[in-house]
Amino acid sequence: MRISVNGKEADTQGAANVAELVNRYAMPPQTVLIEHNGVALHRNEWPQRILMEGDRLEIIRVVAGG
Repeated sequence: MRISVNGKEADTQGAANVAELVNRYAMPPQTVLIEHNGVALHRNEWPQRILMEGDRLEIIRVVAGG
């Protein structure tokens, strides 16, 4: 299935929902913010948010520093 991630076409690598996609790309969940089709998601919503052909995701990595 093909989706858009940060404006670029991407493969879901077999992920059925947002939580699985984060897992497939080996991103630590506590370090990313995700917007799915224009809606910001709380981490506990990721497993219920099913991926569909043509979906748009924006993934933002959170970096702390000082």
